[in-house]
This record gives sequence, C-alpha cells and structure tokens, in this order.
Amino acid sequence: MKKVLVAMSGGVDSSAALVILKEKYDVMGVTLKLHDGELEQDGMKTCCSLRDIEDARQVAARFGVMHYVYNFKELFGEKVIRNFVESYERGVTPNPCIDCNRYIKFDGLLERGISLGCDYVATGHYARVEYDEKRGRWLLKKAVCTDGENEKDQSYVLYNLTQEQLSHILFPLGGLTKSEVRSIAAENGLLNAEKPDSQDICFVPNGKYVEFIEKYTGRRPVPGDVIDTGGKVVGRHNGLINYTVGQRKGLGIAFGKPAYVVGKNVADNTLIVGSEQDLLSDTLIADELNWISIESLTEPILCKAKTRYRMQEQPCVVYPESDGTVRVEFYEPQRAITPGQRVVFYDGDIVIGGGTIR
Repeated sequence: MKKVLVAMSGGVDSSAALVILKEKYDVMGVTLKLHDGELEQDGMKTCCSLRDIEDARQVAARFGVMHYVYNFKELFGEKVIRNFVESYERGVTPNPCIDCNRYIKFDGLLERGISLGCDYVATGHYARVEYDEKRGRWLLKKAVCTDGENEKDQSYVLYNLTQEQLSHILFPLGGLTKSEVRSIAAENGLLNAEKPDSQDICFVPNGKYVEFIEKYTGRRPVPGDVIDTGGKVVGRHNGLINYTVGQRKGLGIAFGKPAYVVGKNVADNTLIVGSEQDLLSDTLIADELNWISIESLTEPILCKAKTRYRMQEQPCVVYPESDGTVRVEFYEPQRAITPGQRVVFYDGDIVIGGGTIR
C-alpha cells in the first residue's frame, strides 16, 4: 500500500482529505508549525495555533493514524514573511498564501515526505491533478462539482507547482463542494466538522499589516506627497505601505470627486491617485513565470487569465517577450491590476501557468 503524508492544518478540509485517503492509502498526518500566532486575534480566525495542532492530532488519533508536528518557522520566516515585508517596502502587493504553497507545502514538506518514504503528499486544497498521456505532462486543473465549476476552486494559488511535484501530490477534495466536505466530516464524527475557515493572512490575522511591518522592521512609514495623474500635489500620505492599488477609503484628501490609488512611486515616495477610469488597463507584464501544461511559451497564445483569486478569468492574448517576461493583453480593460499580485492563465479548466505582475 502506498504511503501518503497528509498536511493537516486542523481545519475541516485537510481532516476530510485524511478520511477519504485512509481507505486506499497508508496515511500519516503532519501539522506545520509556521509561526507563533494564536487561534484568534481580535476575533479573527487564523491557523497554526496550538488549538489547530491539537485538533489535527485528535482527528488523526480517531483513526489510529500517526501524527507529527514539523517546525517550519525558520523556512516560513525566510520565504514568506520576509518576502511579504520586503514586497510592501518595494511598493508592490504580495500574495503570501501563494508563497507558502510554493516554498513550504509543496517544496519543504514534499521533500520531507519523500525522505520519510512517502509516495505522495496530500492537502485539503480544492483542485485536481491528472496525467495527460497525449501531452506527456502532469496537469493542474480547477476543482469541479456536480453543477460544473466549484466556487471553492483554489487552482489560482497553486500555479507554481512543477511537474515533479505534481507527480507526488494528491488533492482528494477536487470533486467536492464545501458542504459535501463538511458532511463527510460530520458523518465521521470529526470535532472540526463545523470549524470556520481561516480568514486573512495567517501571521497577520487582525489584518493590521502596517503594524506588523513596523514591528518586523523597527521602522515607521515615511509620509510623502499624494499626486494626481498629472503630477499635481493634492495631499499627503502617511507611508506608502498603508495603501494598495484600487483603494478608495482612508485617503484623507479633497480631490473633488471619488479618488482611488492608481499607483505608488517608491523612488520619490509619492502616492498617485486618480479616477476609477484610471484604474482600468488592458495590458500587463509578468515575470517569474511557471508553466504547467506546456514546456514553455514560444509563441502567442489565446487563453483566459485572472489577476486576483476572487475574479472570473478573462479572455486575453499572452505574448512571450525576448527578456523572458510575457505581455498579457486583455480583450477588455481590467480593474486595478496590481504589481506583486499574480496572473494565472487557463485553458478551460486546465492551468497553463502563471507569473508575478510587474
């Protein structure tokens, strides 16, 4: 019987994944200790707390499954938290959940699992992995359900997976809805069957990013000018890390009409504001690319793409550039395309690949 290391966060999804897989595989559970967060801060649910570890342990014990706790705090601090802070200081908006999947769950953990003699690592992500004989490649595909598309699909945050990693990954929830997963948990008497989903970024559960960055760096944000798209000074900001592209509230300026953050210039410490129309763009450049369904991009392709997790993918053309980046041209202008976020390309339910928006 093949061995599977199931990453258990203490939540219902990963617990249900273990329940499903134990019928076919020799499973063991592992919970990753990533930081020193508590279960709740200011009423916000987070992960990686002592309570989460205990919940995972109890689920594993219920089925006689070995459970381990791995301390990945150092790796998480280097690859996820540090990048989060440095990205904000560079004036871009990071996605730490994608970095966590890339460097922690499907790099560090997979390496650990293989060293323990496991054939696969499994998680509670809503996505699918299939091998395409015709292409000779492993494919990452969107989650599905009986009604078609699955609103819990998480393929967007998994676009960095490599062919080698995909060959050792199981996503048992890829054909289930959240309600079906909770039903499986309830039917098996799991204590976390109704446990709420984690919210916000796990190491900043109260959403106070600026306070976290100040504490991490020991530096306070430097105020500067707010300018309009024509370069006219229209106010003052209290530090660029306080703002993101598309933001409207909390600008504290008299613009004469609704004002939105449309850009940041770290070099001269200016915040650029404009109208909602100024947020629209039909083109972006992306680098740090990872391709899944194809070996590489050598000619333009027609596909769909999305620049945020919670959006419907949009038709576009992706052009390879000589410097190794890609230029993405959308059929229709998109709102608030944000540097530092990720663009992910789709061919139907197949993830072609993705990259970082520059």
